[in-house]
Amino acid sequence: MSGKNGSIKLVAGNSNPILAREIADWLKLPLTKASVRRFADMEIFVEIQENVRGSDVFIIQSTSFPTNDHLMELLIITDALRRASARRITAVIPYFGYARQDRKAGPRTPISAKLVANLITHAGADRVMTLDLHAGQIQGFFDIPTDNLYASPVMVRDIKEKFDLSNLMVVSPDVGGVVRARGLAKRINAPLAIIDKRRERAGESEVMNVIGDVAGYTCILIDDIVDSGGTLVNAADALLANGAKDVYAYITHGVLSGGAAARISGSKLKELVITDSIQPTEAVITSHNIRTLSIAALIGDAIGRTAAEESVSSLFD
Repeated sequence: MSGKNGSIKLVAGNSNPILAREIADWLKLPLTKASVRRFADMEIFVEIQENVRGSDVFIIQSTSFPTNDHLMELLIITDALRRASARRITAVIPYFGYARQDRKAGPRTPISAKLVANLITHAGADRVMTLDLHAGQIQGFFDIPTDNLYASPVMVRDIKEKFDLSNLMVVSPDVGGVVRARGLAKRINAPLAIIDKRRERAGESEVMNVIGDVAGYTCILIDDIVDSGGTLVNAADALLANGAKDVYAYITHGVLSGGAAARISGSKLKELVITDSIQPTEAVITSHNIRTLSIAALIGDAIGRTAAEESVSSLFD
């Protein structure tokens, strides 16, 4: 397979090698031979072991835990490819770490997402491809073309296979995620409810008010990131207390730090469905109510279209 900008090469970092192999299999291409290793002091060294001169290279690397290590790998791989005379370098970042730091949260605080965008650009990337950015405006932090893919087609396909759509309600776990939840609800022609979280006074636990009548419905919580899992668990409890039949969650990025997997397993959530944008941990794999959807075909299609200079947005029409 070759694109309009030279032969296509796929290079994988260490963040998610399983996803990288699945993308390569989908495209019927081998992964480019490369060594990404550590010196004794954990300094990262990269060696591209194939000729990439004049090639259209795609680096597959999520900046997930350990975030800083995987970000440095991405930057150093990019620099190695630039110095090896790759014609075009695309950073394929299924999960973009630091995306939650997209604005000044208070005085004298950073906008780290912009800093990371600058680092990737100055390392030598010509374009970026990512999935379900926490905030769409992060695309504007880059001075290079940026494609923000959406996991919704993968989720919609799964929902249509698993559920009776006539008794389904899509729920946003907070006011900030309404646009994302509404978009998915429109695709499956389902009603929308919203959970309004608020803390009346400092030191008091959050109160969750359900906006919408969820009684008798099977509810699906939609969001981009699940980290500690606390919001999801509390949202499930609130929905069930308001008469929901069952509660499921479809979340793009399963960060699931600390004891999050155990928290989800012990909750009233019927099932949490995540994508493999972040390589699942053993705790996630063995959990009885966490399931993973593959995004390899989605990213593979986007890479193929980018290489052929075809529309990527048409994947989501």
